[in-house]
Amino acid sequence: MKDFLQMMRRYIAPFKKYLYGSVVLNILSAVFNIFSFAVIVPMLRILFRISDEVYTFTPWNEVFSRPVSQMGGGVTDNLYYLLEQAIANQGASRVLLYLCLFLIVTTAIKTACYFGSAAVMVPIRTGVVKNLRKDLYDKILSLPIGFFSEERKGDIIARMSGDVQEVENSITGSLEMLIKNPILILFYFLALVAISWQMTLFTIVFAPLMIWVMGVVGRNLKRQSMHVQQLWSDTMAQVEETLGGLRIIKAFIAEKKMSARFDGVTEEMRRRSGRVSVRQSLAHPMSEFLGTVMIMIVLWFGGSLILGGKANIDAPVFIYFMVILYSIVNPIKDFAKAGYAIPKGMASMDRINKILDAENDIKESAHPVPLEGFEKEIRFEGVSFRYPDGTKTILDHIDLTIGKGRTVAIVGASGAGKTTLVDLVPRFYDPAEGCVRIDGTDIRQVRIADLRSLIGNVNQESILFNDTIFNNIAFGVEDATMDEVIAAAKIANAHDFIMEKEGGYNFNIGDRGVKLSGGQRQRISIARAILKNPPILILDEATASLDTESEKTVQEALERLMATRTTIAIAHRLSTIRDADEIIVMDEGRIVERGTHTELIALGGYYRKLHDMQAL
Repeated sequence: MKDFLQMMRRYIAPFKKYLYGSVVLNILSAVFNIFSFAVIVPMLRILFRISDEVYTFTPWNEVFSRPVSQMGGGVTDNLYYLLEQAIANQGASRVLLYLCLFLIVTTAIKTACYFGSAAVMVPIRTGVVKNLRKDLYDKILSLPIGFFSEERKGDIIARMSGDVQEVENSITGSLEMLIKNPILILFYFLALVAISWQMTLFTIVFAPLMIWVMGVVGRNLKRQSMHVQQLWSDTMAQVEETLGGLRIIKAFIAEKKMSARFDGVTEEMRRRSGRVSVRQSLAHPMSEFLGTVMIMIVLWFGGSLILGGKANIDAPVFIYFMVILYSIVNPIKDFAKAGYAIPKGMASMDRINKILDAENDIKESAHPVPLEGFEKEIRFEGVSFRYPDGTKTILDHIDLTIGKGRTVAIVGASGAGKTTLVDLVPRFYDPAEGCVRIDGTDIRQVRIADLRSLIGNVNQESILFNDTIFNNIAFGVEDATMDEVIAAAKIANAHDFIMEKEGGYNFNIGDRGVKLSGGQRQRISIARAILKNPPILILDEATASLDTESEKTVQEALERLMATRTTIAIAHRLSTIRDADEIIVMDEGRIVERGTHTELIALGGYYRKLHDMQAL
């Protein structure tokens, strides 16, 4: 319940005006419902001529000056007096017609209020889901890259889609019941007390029994729903992996194996979701049965009193009492539905909160130091980095200075810590020990946006978006013009192949640039970095996955990009970094050698070994 109330405060609060409107309309619908049912009593008395009692009229000012306990009787007597006068003057048939018309009018108003109360809840439902998805998406954008190394993309997509949809269906779908039903139950209960408090007292004896039975049926529903949603995440993760690895699956003839894995997950999900659905399906028939049992007991008890002449109400009033009592059963049944739906939705909300409440280790400085440009150097001072669990050290006391305008290449075997080292510069991670400084300022003391505005990235895997070539090159640069984009593309050796595409710069490159070759995608990435025009450039094996011809074209574009910038280049192909001002050789998180290409070859150490292996 605490988690549910917290979610309500977090996402329902912006829609208070709609909640207030719903409350008002539900109160009106409850009042008109009670009054419309009240017409049944005089209608029955007129039809069956049950009562011979003679009523007298009391001035209204005297009626309303009475104690509250006696006021109702005075109002009732006056209304029946006026009804008898109308029957005497106009006839019972016409008065019955008037009562029927009054019932139609009050019912129309009641149903209009019902509709209005449901309609004003629509902006709440849609708004809550929209805000929830937006918060989830913004949180994903804000979390450090390290968070996603522990999470599967398919699982995150499942939380964004399936879990949010479950919250909409289960929780926001129950909001109307949570607002309407307490109002209806309160007003109907007050009406029952006003009609006969003795009968009402007898009735409410059965309420705790109904609540207890519902609790037994709904127990553990949240836990079971959590398992179902986790299996849904596993399903989405397998779909995502299949789409990403379809070429390998087909190449290794593993279709049956993948199909069997998928069938196993979906079968388990079918089995568990079936249990949840069966338990949830018990809500309506169970409440229907218990409500009918309660009404039958009250009907037997009240009917016996009336037949024995021991009741303080007559038959028409008793029927009115039974109508109101039956009306109160429906809100109770809706409460039972909500009692099942909300735990199911909260199971999904718990999974969503795992992302929303995730700690972001990359903190903005409370008092950031201005960083308007790059003037002198990047310095790594005693930098160490390890996984959050502390089990493995990735970088071990790195000291390195990169002067402005210099090109520094980093080489080493896979797992040596090269990418982790350069990822510290834009603060994708923070070091466990030591610090990284730009122009003498610890980068943790400056605004992240200011820091990253100085840095351009070109990675081994070209990260492009399902959009036009123009928008991919202009990505991250506000108000870029076509001339600026074309100029960047020409420097990146991309303009010619772009103009060969249908639509030129308006050509849509497809998902992750699938409509382009590897070399074309990389040149688009380089053009994007050129347009940003950063003083610091990070190249992470930018040509490693290209063929010889594409590598040559891309390398020419990279040399133009690097010409006036401070460059940190990670490379496996040593031929691409021969002209670097300094080459850093890393092994198991340490710098083991450093110098120019010629110096390192002459040294005859680790670098020479790598060079000779590639020369074979």
